Amino acid sequence: MPTLGPTELIIILVIVILIFGVNKIPKLGKGLGEGIRDFKAALKAGSEENQRKEEKG
Repeated sequence: MPTLGPTELIIILVIVILIFGVNKIPKLGKGLGEGIRDFKAALKAGSEENQRKEEKG
């Protein structure tokens, strides 16, 4: 699978700007960042819970 070069990334960025508009891009980035942060927190909580179960059992 070929990698994305600078030209392809610029084209993708232009398409995203055309679809969502300049004003919504920061909101999308914020939402994506919060989602990733919540996902990491859930994974960490799940692994801690598994460790406690292993210690008890």
